[in-house]
Amino acid sequence: MSVKIYIPGDSGAIAVGADKVAARMAQALKARDLDARIIRNGSRGLYWLEPMVEVETDRGRVAYGPVKTSDLDGLLDAGLLEGEDHPLSLGLTEEIPYLKRQTRLTFARCGITDPLSLEDYREHGGLTGLTNAIAMAPEAIVAQVTESGLRGRGGAGFPTGIKWKTVLEAQGAQKYIICNADEGDSGTFADRMIMEGDPFVLIEGMAIAGIATGATRGYIYLRSEYPHAVDMMNRAVKVARENNILGTSVLGSSHAFDMEVRVGAGAYVCGEETALLESLEGRRGVVRAKPPLPAHKGFLGQPTVVNNMVSLASVPIIMEKGAEYYRDFGMGRSRGTIPIQIAGNVKYGGLFEAAFGMTLGELVEDIGGGTATGRPVRAVQVGGPLGAYFPRELFDTPFDYEAFAAKDGLIGHAGIVVFDDSVDMLKQARFAFEFCAIESCGKCTPCRIGSTRGVEVVDRIRDGIEPESQINLMTDLCNTMKFGSLCALGGFTPYPVMSALTHFPEDFRPGPRMASPVNQAAE
Repeated sequence: MSVKIYIPGDSGAIAVGADKVAARMAQALKARDLDARIIRNGSRGLYWLEPMVEVETDRGRVAYGPVKTSDLDGLLDAGLLEGEDHPLSLGLTEEIPYLKRQTRLTFARCGITDPLSLEDYREHGGLTGLTNAIAMAPEAIVAQVTESGLRGRGGAGFPTGIKWKTVLEAQGAQKYIICNADEGDSGTFADRMIMEGDPFVLIEGMAIAGIATGATRGYIYLRSEYPHAVDMMNRAVKVARENNILGTSVLGSSHAFDMEVRVGAGAYVCGEETALLESLEGRRGVVRAKPPLPAHKGFLGQPTVVNNMVSLASVPIIMEKGAEYYRDFGMGRSRGTIPIQIAGNVKYGGLFEAAFGMTLGELVEDIGGGTATGRPVRAVQVGGPLGAYFPRELFDTPFDYEAFAAKDGLIGHAGIVVFDDSVDMLKQARFAFEFCAIESCGKCTPCRIGSTRGVEVVDRIRDGIEPESQINLMTDLCNTMKFGSLCALGGFTPYPVMSALTHFPEDFRPGPRMASPVNQAAE
């Protein structure tokens, strides 16, 4: 039997040379007449080790990385196909500490299976949740998802089951399931990893959502900056349709559900559900006033479920294992697991799926290994470009929706971006305003005008023009944007600005930055 060699084919691994490694490996195997085949799996999310090559052995998979093309001959000479030792050897993949400490539910197959092999998907538990759902009444499916405690993983944290129940009970000639995969937050890549590494779990989750709510049509909305994910999803949908997972009779049942991929131009505001619907309908992505809610009048004016990709990809495990199993993970009202994306100036950047409840300090210092530069961590932004900056003094905050809200922060799409003590927080505040100004849809005045005025105010602070007066003006401006904006783009921009001012006030005063506890430690 051929030895299986796994070389990731997702965008993150390709960016650091995985395609070249795979091509060179194929040449080397042919030249040596070795009986082995290469499988392009998804990444396991240990991006500092990519390209990570794995080989299947009697002991389990053995990993090597990061591997360059120049390493391959030496690896094969050392006994790569038998999983022998080498300076690049990482040992058994499942024993790598970064992986071993995780609780992988949503990402259980990511990096393990061939993304486009339905047989592989089934062998690793795929379609069990959908099979169970087909045997249940729609109300029972909705009840199970509600009881699991699953909340929206896109940022708002709204209970998924409540949204589904609303659509189930709504009247409409046609209902829709929309997957919001418009992953625009800086430092986030969970959606992309699923679409490129385990696309069938998203398809399965959407089919279950359709059966639960009476929707027979679905759309995956993602951005043009994800061409590889677009291709993988289109190919996976085709495979699913050919195998009766999608179509007029889902897995031979009386339920119909089909779907397709739609690509947006990459506007950040289209991550907001109503702007997404506008774009999906062929118009400019502009936020709609609510009510009516999309659950009552969404895509083409019909009842519509709009869920984040990770939310939908989490449904199959709930339908397979049950609500109680999933709810057993987490803390407070934050149940289950969440894929935390660790990025920025960090030693071990990657995806870490864990139950809610780990502290921010554990994630940054222990799991992430501190900064890549070796300098002290000064600030951590959680929740994308509109997330708050947390100083070291708040590192005891548990990763939980309510705990972060209590500290004037938000989890968002669970992206963590790390900064060392060289960061200028005044510049970061300016970036938040500038980002909002560029990405605003322009519909409401607080966001459209407030963000532009915010950049001007920060520039005056930087230039030492009446700094105290300008800081007061900036605070008032943030309050106006927070409470007056139509959507979260303008409403959340004050989070990074005010957290920077609150926790790092020395960067907003004229003269050299005052020594903070972090800087004193560095000295």
